[in-house]
Amino acid sequence: MGDLNVRIANNQLDLNEFTRHLLKDIQALDLMLKKDYFDNEQMHIGAEQEICLVDDHGKPSATALEVLETLDNENFTTELARFNVECNLEPQPFKGDCFSKLEAETLNLLKELEKVTKKQDIDYILTGILPTIRKFDLTTDNITPLDRYYALMNALKKLRGDESYELKIEGIDELNTTQDTALVEACNTSFQVHLQIKPKEFVAKYNVAMAISAPILAAACNSPMLFNKRLWSETRIALFRQSIDTRISSEHLRERSPRVMFGNKWLKGSILDLYREDIMRFRVLLTTDIDEDALKMVQEEKTPKLRALNVHNSTVYRWNRPCYGVSPNGKPHLRIENRILPAGPTVVDEVANAALWIGTMNAFEDTYSDVTEIMEFDDARANFMNVARHGLRIDVKWVNGKKMSVKDLLLNEIIPMARKGLQKAKVSQTDIDKYMGIIEGRVKSEQTGSSWMLQSYSKLIKQTTKEEVMTAITVAIAAKQKNNQPIHTWKLATIEDISDWQPSDLLVEEFMDTDLFTVTEDDVPEFAADIMDWQRIRYLPVECRDGVLGGLISSRLLLRHFNSQQRDIKNDVTTVKDLMIKDVYTVSPEANIHEAMDLMRKHKVGCLPVVANNNLVGIITEANFLNITASLLKRIAERRRKRKEQNEKNEQLKNASKPQNIKDREIKIEGIDSLRNMLADGEEE
Repeated sequence: MGDLNVRIANNQLDLNEFTRHLLKDIQALDLMLKKDYFDNEQMHIGAEQEICLVDDHGKPSATALEVLETLDNENFTTELARFNVECNLEPQPFKGDCFSKLEAETLNLLKELEKVTKKQDIDYILTGILPTIRKFDLTTDNITPLDRYYALMNALKKLRGDESYELKIEGIDELNTTQDTALVEACNTSFQVHLQIKPKEFVAKYNVAMAISAPILAAACNSPMLFNKRLWSETRIALFRQSIDTRISSEHLRERSPRVMFGNKWLKGSILDLYREDIMRFRVLLTTDIDEDALKMVQEEKTPKLRALNVHNSTVYRWNRPCYGVSPNGKPHLRIENRILPAGPTVVDEVANAALWIGTMNAFEDTYSDVTEIMEFDDARANFMNVARHGLRIDVKWVNGKKMSVKDLLLNEIIPMARKGLQKAKVSQTDIDKYMGIIEGRVKSEQTGSSWMLQSYSKLIKQTTKEEVMTAITVAIAAKQKNNQPIHTWKLATIEDISDWQPSDLLVEEFMDTDLFTVTEDDVPEFAADIMDWQRIRYLPVECRDGVLGGLISSRLLLRHFNSQQRDIKNDVTTVKDLMIKDVYTVSPEANIHEAMDLMRKHKVGCLPVVANNNLVGIITEANFLNITASLLKRIAERRRKRKEQNEKNEQLKNASKPQNIKDREIKIEGIDSLRNMLADGEEE
């Protein structure tokens, strides 16, 4: 969690003052490294758990401040969006049952959170990107109202100017949209793992972290969808980079690094080179009041907090981020923060991912002494991006130019290496077998969180609407992760997972059709008629060249036109403009289902074009409402069926509990086995 006491520089003098402190922090860190002031005893591991809050429909619930106030637990803190919270876990010595302790602490804290969420009729969920999140949830109203977050959003906007945030991500589907703020970054939730590193080992370990990023991510992918689109296997990677990108397009070929970055080359000198590069490449976004002279403190053999350096570092988002901190014993320490791992699917999966990364980090150099001599940096970076797109089913270029599937790399090298690294640190064999067994099971079955979601989607989309599919997946995740069973053991989501689903707060953007066929004002009526015939639709929006809605043409209007007279088609100069409805009733994507229905009933229209900022973005028709109604009726019928079955079972149990004479027992003895089976079924349910 970053420093909350930050702001945008008030003026150039304020900015210059902060920059001087930043440069002094670099000098102080350099001096500490030379004098070996750092904590070199027992190394520790740690983690930060990011969490989504959802309502009873599986949609984001902007209640973080209320939840945190009721919770009153210092381990929990705010995040950028009002529908996210963060849980900070206690550092554990890297030995013994450290991973079991990490898992137990996380579960206990989530139980504390659940007590509060239940009282507020909401729930929490661990997932890289919430499948049900909507563009509507990413307005400025949902920024957590704290100075740090407003300052960050304003600083990013200032660097970009008035340009909107454009998202272009292509996977199975394609996402091409714009956002007004960088709050879209809040879609991402992760399980950030920290590993303490000795200063003399930092360069080698940091290079290892970059080299193994691809296979570690491949085993952990859990974010395949955004805004109802199936995108990358780990969509967080693309989304985070684009949402925080302050670069402005230019016709020149100048190279600029994004603030969210993998890196540009292997690390050669020391951790200082990373900090120096970040200071040189990226403008200061946030400042704070600093009352320490870091360089002077080191000269007096005192430990500085290096606040200026940490504030700036918190606004540069390397996937493997260098970190400076102060240990409870007062000594400074260095860490690598792994930011590539998504939240979820369960706590045990997250801890297994952490054990895989940390174990591999601890053993890699025993197998390969210097990764920079046997692997090209460009290959490490390309591997990372390819895995983010395709997950386990991709080939990577490994050491010495060897090309192999990432699945084979994990099973034959990375997992065995991680086991050795954990044994080397004297981690308990019980922990090693448990967590590495989970990774092996996941990789062999090829069922990561991402593949589970995509397979569930493919199964469910044949049965119902996209909105219901996303809700079913989200509700299933929330329910299954409470049992803390690893993802590779999960069955796919089903429609029954949302038997109590009711679309009471459904927004237009969630059920509108976005794959639109349109005509222009100058098109001939025959073209419009053929489109309607081919697509079996009754309404066709008329779109201007700039994407603005110009009107609406219906099958009834075309029928009237073609039946009005016996025409000589060759001499017919009629265009769509002559026939279309010019004053069209429209609805916004943020409107709810009730508003749309009322508007259609009031004006007796069969469809509503959906318009945002004067641009046509979708359409809703009577058919959309019929689909929703059909799904809802199925839910009602299913609930009635289950209620009837339960009543029948209760009646049988009631009758079975009545005293019986010997004759009755003899007659009904055959029913005892049935009753036992029924009771067993009831216990399972």
